Amino acid sequence: MTRALHHSATGVLLPWPDLDRGYGPWPPGVEVHVWDGVTPDGEPAEDALARIGLWVMPYAVPDAARLLPRLPHLRAVQSLSAGVEKLLPLLPAGVTLHNGRGLHDASTAEHALGLMLAAQRDLPRWVTDQAAGRWEPHFTRSLADARVTIVGYGSIGAALERRLLACEAQVVRVARRARPEEGVHAVADLPGLLPETDIVVLVLPENPDTVGLFGPKELAALPDGALVVNVGRGRTLDTEALLAETRGGRLRAALDVTDPEPLPADHPLWHAPGVLLTPHVAGGSAAFRPRAERLVVDQVRRFAAGQPLLHPFPRD
Repeated sequence: MTRALHHSATGVLLPWPDLDRGYGPWPPGVEVHVWDGVTPDGEPAEDALARIGLWVMPYAVPDAARLLPRLPHLRAVQSLSAGVEKLLPLLPAGVTLHNGRGLHDASTAEHALGLMLAAQRDLPRWVTDQAAGRWEPHFTRSLADARVTIVGYGSIGAALERRLLACEAQVVRVARRARPEEGVHAVADLPGLLPETDIVVLVLPENPDTVGLFGPKELAALPDGALVVNVGRGRTLDTEALLAETRGGRLRAALDVTDPEPLPADHPLWHAPGVLLTPHVAGGSAAFRPRAERLVVDQVRRFAAGQPLLHPFPRD
């Protein structure tokens, strides 16, 4: 069943005001409204919501989808996140979903690189020593010459690879399916790849095929001292299996995403030896906003011109 086109659904709902000041005037006939998802009393009036055809959802507002039932003539939703699997089932029939592919590539790759460098060069230890006024130098691991296996090799993985190669690391590409022409292995090849891996980086979306993908067998296949990095989705990595490997110091981890998330204050991951945590911030650097603004402006102009919107996300 397809949602009927409403002749007056020419309104767009954006998370930021004044984009036309920096990028030029909006196309004629487009009615622009702004809602950031958090400002009290900031929602447009019901009659304005009834005319919204394109909604650019505010970024990192967990309950923003609560507005969906109040947009009766919505035709398209633009998410500023790359992962939209949880949003997809909330959309009414006939509404297309477009994700933020590419917006977080630089930020996420940069953060993943930072986590690896911090773990390999013992930066948490040096921070603790600085706070204690302690001068105790020692040799550390390195990223140079390390074999890094990227699991979930897409646009973020490619951005990370460019940075890793600049650090003189060796990169192994892994995706759901093999792409021999691009030198990409299949996930099914992991048993043969992991024993030779120094650092494994998970850049996976969350879906039925990836939840728990990296579990006890995969962790056990890694060599002693290997580093597990997760900048994708927390549920793709088995937390209990990881804790079992890190408690004794066999493996290390650097995680921007966790399961559960947010991580409860009493969760053992906080104090697990060799585990470095950041609170799901990889995609949220200063590099995100300018890229997101350019995409939003482009999508609004495409919407006004009746052109296909970028980055459609399949519903099936």
